[in-house]
Amino acid sequence: MERGFILIAALVLYASPAVQGTNHLKFSNNTQVNITRTSCGSNKLCLSAPDSCDPTGTGPCLFGSAAAVLPVLPNGTTLSFQLQGESAGYVALGLSLSASEAATMLFVCASNGTSFLFFTRATNNSNTNATLIPIERNTTNIRGAVNGTRIGCEFDVPNVSTSTTLRTALTVTLLLGTGTFIRGELGPFNITARSGPLTFGNVTLPPVNGTTAPVNGTTASPTGGAGAVQPHAVLLLLSVLALSAALSGRS
Repeated sequence: MERGFILIAALVLYASPAVQGTNHLKFSNNTQVNITRTSCGSNKLCLSAPDSCDPTGTGPCLFGSAAAVLPVLPNGTTLSFQLQGESAGYVALGLSLSASEAATMLFVCASNGTSFLFFTRATNNSNTNATLIPIERNTTNIRGAVNGTRIGCEFDVPNVSTSTTLRTALTVTLLLGTGTFIRGELGPFNITARSGPLTFGNVTLPPVNGTTAPVNGTTASPTGGAGAVQPHAVLLLLSVLALSAALSGRS
């Protein structure tokens, strides 16, 4: 259990110095965001509830996406995230490396009614009170908008290393959910949607020079997504799994 939590806490270990997310980061709530389903299933991995809902529409839609930005620079790639949904407290996107989701890393976008706030947290789901644990994660280009109970945000995690070979099959699950935000305190993370297991085994990422190289791996399409995982999303998953595999080898 402890080892699984360490892996989650290190997902973006190699991000460059930028903005820290342990304590809340408060922003104006009128920042421009552009959250759409464009490129889902081709350039980005998407998850939503209800399935295939439109985040630009007027109906309820909890939506999250993740993309690996090409080309890959010498220090790694940038992971770009989008998140939007209806909540009186917060919406969150989670990454879990355990089929049982014993530990989950969360990117949290919250509203206190007047401002947009950003947090990075982790959960150890074996705790009966589902406490969210503060963790430091560097992020850049944080943008957020609050319109009533609709919370939308975009943010980047830069310089994530992908130059490794994964010799052990690993699985990542994407999660979406909401929670309360009362008197400055984040409540438990309530899961609304989760992807199917996205698994890679014996995967090598060749050097990339502005184009996407073929990757020999296997994936399972996420529920609520938009089809097969394409090269940009493959690069994203390799980024997450590569960091986890590196720590696993040291434990």
